Parts: sequence; structure tokens; C-alpha cells
Amino acid sequence: MTDQVTVSLPGIDLPGDLTVPTSAHGLVIFAHGSDSSRHSPRNQYVAGVLNAVGIATLLFDLLTPVEAADRRNVFDIPLLSRRLTAAREWAGDERPIGYFGASTGGAAALWSAAADEVAAVVSRGGRVDLAGPRLALVTAPTLLIVGERDPGVLAYNREAQRGLSCVNRLEVVAGATHLFSEPGTLEQVAVLARDWFTEHL
Repeated sequence: MTDQVTVSLPGIDLPGDLTVPTSAHGLVIFAHGSDSSRHSPRNQYVAGVLNAVGIATLLFDLLTPVEAADRRNVFDIPLLSRRLTAAREWAGDERPIGYFGASTGGAAALWSAAADEVAAVVSRGGRVDLAGPRLALVTAPTLLIVGERDPGVLAYNREAQRGLSCVNRLEVVAGATHLFSEPGTLEQVAVLARDWFTEHL
């Protein structure tokens, strides 16, 4: 069952969808990318796969509609990271927490993980290079997933991987473009994320 929740920060409330399966053994917080929100069908699909194996999920909006209309905010990784950290603090520490980031949300996830005590990170088509020098501070096991037919982002991820000192892996999904809209490719993303979080949460 999914509950509508509110992640409250000073002067701002961010809506979210929290799903907690029976006997959940971990929680994954989603950080969506540009031109997306907690309603992203791709992230919702991945969340459903995680829920099916007993992992709770929180999908929430990192920006208000007004903030999202300003493209500078979409690429403000420190801002997105602070919102993600606030969601982790809101969620508490009753169970291990992981981050799943997409696009610029991937950079926010790694930026936050450099300071937060999280158990694992997964990035889907993430601009993880935007986390810059913070990459070297990440200790959580990190999985980078990129489409084979997304050459620019693939290059960014290979560059970023060289900056990681934590346990990490780069998975390239054959035939997939940036949005993983090709048949079967999003399913592969979900399975990779499921297995990574199952192992590390």
C-alpha cells in the first residue's frame, strides 16, 4: 500500500509516495532527474520491482513546480542533494537506506552519499560526473547503469567511475538509449537494481 507523505523542510513541503511492504528490510529513496517527478513511470516501475522483494521505496519531488520551472535548479546538484539528505533524515534510521538516482538525480545521490551513511547507491542514466570531487568520498557500494546507445552519458559514467574509490560496477544495457524505452531494457535496469539493493541493504 502506498501512502501520500510530505517531506518537510524549513519553509517548504515536498510531496512523496511511500510504499512499505510487510517486513520491509530496507528503504530506497528515489532522486528523479530533469523534466521528471515522483510520477515518473520508469522510477515507479523500478520501485514496484523493489517492493516485490520486500524493499520499501520513497519517491518524492526534489523541487516545487515553481523551482522546477527554473532550469538552473534542475542542475543545482548541491540543492538537490540537500533535499535528498532531508528525505533520508525524515525517513529515520529504522532500516538500511539506499539511493536510486536518475539523470541529474544520479549526481545528487552520489553527492549525498559522500556525506550520508547510506548502504548502497544505484544510478540509471545518471549525470554522475556532476558530483565531481565528491565522488572520491562515497563509501556506499555503487552501481552505474547506462544504455549502450547513450554514448555521451556512457562517457560521463566511465569518467566518474574512475573517481570512485568505493565498491562499484558499471553495467551497460545492450540496445538501450537514455530513457530505456526499448523493449526489455527497463526490466533489465529493475533487475540489476533489485539485485544490487538486495545484496547491500
